[in-house]
Amino acid sequence: MAYYHCLLLDVDGTLMDFGAAEHKAFHETMERFGLPATDEVEETYHTINKGLWAALEKGQIKRDKLVMRRFEDLLKALESTGDAAQMNAYYLDRLSEHADLIPGALEAVKELSEVATLAVVTNGVEHVQEKRLKDSGLGEYMDEVFISERIGVEKPNRRFFEIALRTLGIENRDKVLVVGDSLTADVKGGQNAGLDTCWTNWNGAEAPAENGPTHTVRSWEELYSIVMEPDELENVGLTRRKHQFEPGI
Repeated sequence: MAYYHCLLLDVDGTLMDFGAAEHKAFHETMERFGLPATDEVEETYHTINKGLWAALEKGQIKRDKLVMRRFEDLLKALESTGDAAQMNAYYLDRLSEHADLIPGALEAVKELSEVATLAVVTNGVEHVQEKRLKDSGLGEYMDEVFISERIGVEKPNRRFFEIALRTLGIENRDKVLVVGDSLTADVKGGQNAGLDTCWTNWNGAEAPAENGPTHTVRSWEELYSIVMEPDELENVGLTRRKHQFEPGI
Protein backbone atom coordinates (compact mmCIF):
# COMPACT_ATOMS: atom_id res chain seq x y z
CA MET A 1 0.00 0.00 0.00
CA ALA A 2 1.34 3.41 -1.01
CA TYR A 3 2.53 5.79 1.67
CA TYR A 4 -0.05 8.34 0.47
CA HIS A 5 -3.42 6.73 -0.21
CA CYS A 6 -5.03 9.84 -1.75
CA LEU A 7 -3.63 12.51 -4.05
CA LEU A 8 -5.49 15.80 -4.60
CA LEU A 9 -4.11 17.04 -7.91
CA ASP A 10 -4.24 20.56 -9.28
CA VAL A 11 -4.76 20.91 -13.04
CA ASP A 12 -3.29 24.06 -14.58
CA GLY A 13 0.47 24.24 -14.27
CA THR A 14 0.52 20.83 -12.61
CA LEU A 15 -1.08 18.28 -14.93
CA MET A 16 -1.76 20.61 -17.83
CA ASP A 17 0.39 23.19 -19.58
CA PHE A 18 -1.89 26.16 -19.04
CA GLY A 19 0.65 28.59 -20.45
CA ALA A 20 0.55 26.88 -23.84
CA ALA A 21 -3.24 26.63 -23.86
CA GLU A 22 -3.67 30.23 -22.72
CA HIS A 23 -1.28 31.53 -25.37
CA LYS A 24 -3.21 29.82 -28.16
CA ALA A 25 -6.64 30.83 -26.85
CA PHE A 26 -5.57 34.43 -26.29
CA HIS A 27 -4.20 34.84 -29.81
CA GLU A 28 -7.29 33.23 -31.32
CA THR A 29 -9.53 35.57 -29.33
CA MET A 30 -7.62 38.71 -30.24
CA GLU A 31 -7.63 37.74 -33.91
CA ARG A 32 -11.37 37.03 -33.79
CA PHE A 33 -12.11 40.51 -32.40
CA GLY A 34 -9.60 42.36 -34.54
CA LEU A 35 -7.30 43.37 -31.71
CA PRO A 36 -3.48 43.29 -31.55
CA ALA A 37 -1.82 40.26 -29.98
CA THR A 38 1.75 41.45 -29.64
CA ASP A 39 4.01 40.18 -26.88
CA GLU A 40 3.46 43.44 -25.03
CA VAL A 41 -0.32 43.14 -25.21
CA GLU A 42 -0.21 39.52 -24.10
CA GLU A 43 1.97 40.47 -21.14
CA THR A 44 -0.52 43.19 -20.21
CA TYR A 45 -3.29 40.59 -20.24
CA HIS A 46 -1.21 38.22 -18.09
CA THR A 47 -0.59 40.94 -15.52
CA ILE A 48 -4.29 41.80 -15.34
CA ASN A 49 -5.38 38.17 -15.21
CA LYS A 50 -2.88 37.09 -12.54
CA GLY A 51 -3.86 40.00 -10.34
CA LEU A 52 -7.53 39.10 -10.58
CA TRP A 53 -6.95 35.41 -9.84
CA ALA A 54 -4.90 36.40 -6.79
CA ALA A 55 -7.85 38.51 -5.67
CA LEU A 56 -10.16 35.53 -6.20
CA GLU A 57 -7.99 33.35 -3.94
CA LYS A 58 -8.29 36.03 -1.26
CA GLY A 59 -12.05 36.22 -1.64
CA GLN A 60 -11.89 39.80 -2.96
CA ILE A 61 -13.71 39.15 -6.24
CA LYS A 62 -16.27 36.69 -7.56
CA ARG A 63 -15.49 34.39 -10.48
CA ASP A 64 -18.22 35.77 -12.74
CA LYS A 65 -16.79 39.26 -12.21
CA LEU A 66 -13.21 38.11 -12.75
CA VAL A 67 -13.70 36.57 -16.18
CA MET A 68 -15.44 39.71 -17.42
CA ARG A 69 -13.17 42.19 -15.67
CA ARG A 70 -9.96 40.88 -17.25
CA PHE A 71 -11.17 41.74 -20.74
CA GLU A 72 -12.75 45.00 -19.62
CA ASP A 73 -9.40 46.06 -18.14
CA LEU A 74 -7.52 44.88 -21.21
CA LEU A 75 -9.76 46.93 -23.52
CA LYS A 76 -9.16 49.97 -21.31
CA ALA A 77 -5.40 49.39 -21.42
CA LEU A 78 -5.58 49.21 -25.22
CA GLU A 79 -7.81 52.31 -25.31
CA SER A 80 -10.18 50.26 -27.41
CA THR A 81 -13.87 49.45 -27.39
CA GLY A 82 -15.44 46.01 -27.49
CA ASP A 83 -17.75 43.58 -25.80
CA ALA A 84 -15.88 42.01 -22.88
CA ALA A 85 -18.62 39.41 -22.36
CA GLN A 86 -18.36 38.18 -25.94
CA MET A 87 -14.58 38.16 -25.76
CA ASN A 88 -14.61 36.11 -22.56
CA ALA A 89 -17.13 33.61 -23.92
CA TYR A 90 -15.09 33.11 -27.07
CA TYR A 91 -11.83 32.86 -25.11
CA LEU A 92 -13.22 30.18 -22.77
CA ASP A 93 -14.53 28.17 -25.73
CA ARG A 94 -11.11 28.31 -27.36
CA LEU A 95 -9.35 27.48 -24.10
CA SER A 96 -11.51 24.38 -23.66
CA GLU A 97 -10.19 23.09 -26.99
CA HIS A 98 -6.55 23.10 -25.86
CA ALA A 99 -5.80 20.14 -23.60
CA ASP A 100 -2.03 20.62 -23.54
CA LEU A 101 -0.35 18.31 -21.02
CA ILE A 102 2.74 18.76 -18.90
CA PRO A 103 5.23 16.16 -20.23
CA GLY A 104 4.83 12.90 -18.37
CA ALA A 105 1.55 13.85 -16.68
CA LEU A 106 -0.69 11.27 -18.34
CA GLU A 107 1.75 8.44 -17.70
CA ALA A 108 2.10 9.62 -14.11
CA VAL A 109 -1.62 9.49 -13.35
CA LYS A 110 -1.82 6.04 -14.94
CA GLU A 111 0.91 4.79 -12.61
CA LEU A 112 -0.34 6.63 -9.51
CA SER A 113 -3.93 5.49 -10.03
CA GLU A 114 -2.70 1.92 -9.48
CA VAL A 115 -1.71 2.68 -5.89
CA ALA A 116 -3.79 5.67 -4.72
CA THR A 117 -7.12 7.45 -5.03
CA LEU A 118 -6.73 10.40 -7.40
CA ALA A 119 -8.93 13.51 -7.44
CA VAL A 120 -8.71 16.81 -9.28
CA VAL A 121 -8.83 20.02 -7.22
CA THR A 122 -9.05 23.12 -9.40
CA ASN A 123 -10.18 26.74 -9.34
CA GLY A 124 -10.61 26.70 -13.12
CA VAL A 125 -13.83 27.36 -15.01
CA GLU A 126 -16.07 24.29 -14.82
CA HIS A 127 -16.98 23.61 -18.44
CA VAL A 128 -13.44 24.38 -19.61
CA GLN A 129 -11.82 22.02 -17.12
CA GLU A 130 -14.30 19.22 -17.72
CA LYS A 131 -13.68 19.21 -21.47
CA ARG A 132 -9.91 19.45 -21.14
CA LEU A 133 -9.79 16.61 -18.61
CA LYS A 134 -11.83 14.44 -20.96
CA ASP A 135 -9.92 15.31 -24.12
CA SER A 136 -6.51 14.88 -22.48
CA GLY A 137 -7.33 11.42 -21.14
CA LEU A 138 -6.67 12.50 -17.55
CA GLY A 139 -10.31 12.23 -16.49
CA GLU A 140 -10.30 8.48 -17.00
CA TYR A 141 -7.95 8.05 -14.02
CA MET A 142 -9.68 10.40 -11.58
CA ASP A 143 -11.98 9.09 -8.88
CA GLU A 144 -13.50 12.55 -8.38
CA VAL A 145 -13.23 16.05 -9.83
CA PHE A 146 -13.61 19.02 -7.48
CA ILE A 147 -14.05 22.37 -9.24
CA SER A 148 -14.45 25.48 -7.13
CA GLU A 149 -17.15 26.90 -9.39
CA ARG A 150 -19.21 23.76 -8.74
CA ILE A 151 -18.68 23.39 -5.00
CA GLY A 152 -18.92 27.10 -4.19
CA VAL A 153 -15.57 27.74 -2.52
CA GLU A 154 -12.07 28.46 -3.86
CA LYS A 155 -8.64 27.16 -3.00
CA PRO A 156 -6.88 27.98 -0.65
CA ASN A 157 -9.95 28.01 1.62
CA ARG A 158 -9.77 24.95 3.85
CA ARG A 159 -13.47 24.27 3.19
CA PHE A 160 -12.59 23.36 -0.40
CA PHE A 161 -10.44 20.52 0.86
CA GLU A 162 -12.87 19.55 3.62
CA ILE A 163 -15.55 19.03 0.99
CA ALA A 164 -13.18 16.92 -1.10
CA LEU A 165 -12.17 14.71 1.82
CA ARG A 166 -15.74 14.26 2.99
CA THR A 167 -16.92 13.34 -0.51
CA LEU A 168 -14.09 10.86 -0.95
CA GLY A 169 -14.73 9.36 2.48
CA ILE A 170 -11.16 10.04 3.60
CA GLU A 171 -10.64 10.04 7.36
CA ASN A 172 -6.87 9.60 7.75
CA ARG A 173 -5.44 12.98 6.73
CA ASP A 174 -1.88 11.73 7.20
CA LYS A 175 -2.30 9.69 4.04
CA VAL A 176 -3.48 12.60 1.85
CA LEU A 177 -1.14 14.66 -0.33
CA VAL A 178 -2.08 17.90 -2.11
CA VAL A 179 -0.06 18.22 -5.33
CA GLY A 180 0.15 21.51 -7.22
CA ASP A 181 2.28 24.26 -8.70
CA SER A 182 0.77 27.20 -6.81
CA LEU A 183 2.25 28.11 -3.46
CA THR A 184 -0.73 30.36 -2.70
CA ALA A 185 -3.60 28.10 -3.81
CA ASP A 186 -2.35 24.52 -3.55
CA VAL A 187 0.39 24.54 -0.91
CA LYS A 188 -1.29 27.13 1.28
CA GLY A 189 -4.65 25.48 0.77
CA GLY A 190 -3.33 22.09 1.81
CA GLN A 191 -1.67 23.63 4.84
CA ASN A 192 -4.91 25.38 5.78
CA ALA A 193 -6.60 21.98 5.80
CA GLY A 194 -3.83 20.30 7.79
CA LEU A 195 -2.66 18.19 4.84
CA ASP A 196 0.79 17.33 3.49
CA THR A 197 1.66 19.19 0.31
CA CYS A 198 3.87 18.67 -2.72
CA TRP A 199 5.00 21.63 -4.80
CA THR A 200 5.46 20.75 -8.47
CA ASN A 201 8.30 23.14 -9.14
CA TRP A 202 8.78 22.27 -12.81
CA ASN A 203 10.68 25.47 -13.61
CA GLY A 204 13.11 25.46 -10.69
CA ALA A 205 11.73 28.56 -9.00
CA GLU A 206 13.18 29.74 -5.71
CA ALA A 207 11.70 27.86 -2.78
CA PRO A 208 9.98 29.81 0.00
CA ALA A 209 12.14 30.48 3.04
CA GLU A 210 9.29 29.82 5.48
CA ASN A 211 6.05 27.82 5.55
CA GLY A 212 7.15 25.81 2.55
CA PRO A 213 5.62 22.59 1.19
CA THR A 214 6.15 19.18 2.77
CA HIS A 215 7.77 17.98 -0.47
CA THR A 216 9.08 19.60 -3.65
CA VAL A 217 9.52 17.79 -6.97
CA ARG A 218 11.01 18.78 -10.31
CA SER A 219 9.67 15.74 -12.19
CA TRP A 220 6.89 13.18 -11.97
CA GLU A 221 9.49 10.47 -11.28
CA GLU A 222 10.40 12.26 -8.06
CA LEU A 223 6.75 12.15 -7.00
CA TYR A 224 6.64 8.38 -7.44
CA SER A 225 9.27 7.90 -4.75
CA ILE A 226 7.31 10.15 -2.35
CA VAL A 227 3.98 8.40 -2.86
CA MET A 228 4.96 4.78 -3.41
CA GLU A 229 6.47 2.08 -1.24
CA PRO A 230 9.67 0.35 -2.53
CA ASP A 231 7.82 -2.71 -3.88
CA GLU A 232 5.40 -0.46 -5.77
CA LEU A 233 8.27 1.52 -7.28
CA GLU A 234 9.61 -1.70 -8.73
CA ASN A 235 6.40 -2.07 -10.74
CA VAL A 236 6.44 1.42 -12.26
CA GLY A 237 6.26 1.02 -16.03
CA LEU A 238 5.50 -2.69 -15.82
CA THR A 239 2.04 -2.40 -17.36
CA ARG A 240 3.37 -0.16 -20.12
CA ARG A 241 6.22 -2.55 -20.96
CA LYS A 242 3.82 -5.49 -21.00
CA HIS A 243 1.57 -3.81 -23.57
CA GLN A 244 4.52 -2.83 -25.74
CA PHE A 245 5.40 -6.46 -26.31
CA GLU A 246 1.93 -7.91 -26.68
CA PRO A 247 1.10 -9.10 -30.24
CA GLY A 248 -0.87 -6.57 -32.21
CA ILE A 249 -0.09 -3.66 -29.87
